[in-house]
Amino acid sequence: MPAPSSDPIWQPTAIPGQLAAPSPALDPEGEEVLDLLRAAIRRYVVMPSEEALTATTLWAAATHLQTVWQHAPRLAVVGPAKRCGKSRLLEVLIEAVHEPLITVNASAAAIFRSIGEGDPPTLLVDEVDTIFGSAKVAEKNEEMRGLLNAGHQRNRPTLRVSGPNHEVVKFPTFAMAALAGIGDLPDTIMDRSVVIRMRRRAESEKVSFWRYGRDDLAVRELRTRLAAWLASVREKALALEPKLPVEDRAADTWAPLISVADLAGGHWPVLARTACTAMTDYESGRDEDGGLKIRILADIRRAFATEGDQPALRTGRLLDILNADPEAPWAEHSPNGLTPRGLQILLQDYGIKSGNRRFPGGNQAKGFTRAQFTDAWTRYCPPEAAATLPVEPGA
Repeated sequence: MPAPSSDPIWQPTAIPGQLAAPSPALDPEGEEVLDLLRAAIRRYVVMPSEEALTATTLWAAATHLQTVWQHAPRLAVVGPAKRCGKSRLLEVLIEAVHEPLITVNASAAAIFRSIGEGDPPTLLVDEVDTIFGSAKVAEKNEEMRGLLNAGHQRNRPTLRVSGPNHEVVKFPTFAMAALAGIGDLPDTIMDRSVVIRMRRRAESEKVSFWRYGRDDLAVRELRTRLAAWLASVREKALALEPKLPVEDRAADTWAPLISVADLAGGHWPVLARTACTAMTDYESGRDEDGGLKIRILADIRRAFATEGDQPALRTGRLLDILNADPEAPWAEHSPNGLTPRGLQILLQDYGIKSGNRRFPGGNQAKGFTRAQFTDAWTRYCPPEAAATLPVEPGA
């Protein structure tokens, strides 16, 4: 992702030849209060990128219009170790978001009973690794994971038997949530999140000291302005259908943030779409590298391209190409590298099996055809060398 800039308002580099589309009318109050909140977050927290700073600003603002949105995006604030600024970012957000409900280790029952009807609070959970930090711990907190997944979308209540008459009661789950902790959250939560990957502050990176009774009061003033501005444009927000540079779950998650940017106008619509494109592309790349069953599809696609897009490859030749890649995990997949059996296990969920094929020269051998992978590549692999440009409003 692009390196942070020291400029108060960072602007994405213009792309030569790209036609400029008309931007929404500037709302001076909206643009100013978003600029001020962005500057405040930058003052106290070293963010991993300008895109992450933009996304966090818009997420905080979007909490003030939760009754408008169809989805409640999660903000996953994760880092590889302690002292990466996760808790400090939450401290700032507590003062900026709508009706913050902060917790460290609450039960799922306590949380869904706190959400209630009407305008939900904003849930902020610190040290979420104590809930999902290991497989054994996560297994004990399946109810919490289910609550966070269900609360991403409207009309997904949890049902409980309650009261002396043992009546079934519906408890709303819809609420925006920021979750901070060490390491990634469960995949189903990450998939519903704007992911902020924090890192330790370098010696050269300076932030202001956060002091309660002074700095929190300044951010609360911004919260009051944010709430008043967004209340004034609520009807516009209800009618807004923003153009998004992403699809499916990512579009659901980013729509509230980009809607806020479009309501403010000015430089914010382009900032928002640039952040959306860069951050979702980055997470898509991590999915490819992290999940072996997705990675194998992408690497097999590259193997076919290496061989000149032959219609079929012998299993032995395919394994030689995969195991020879020093950047791939296959050479260390087993003592002998990736084997035919290991390859078959990785591909079995896709219904792809090797078979006897006839190759040039009349020889028969076990192998795979390119056509066997076409559907899986389309469904699971990011497009190769597809540079997605930010989509501007009205384009």
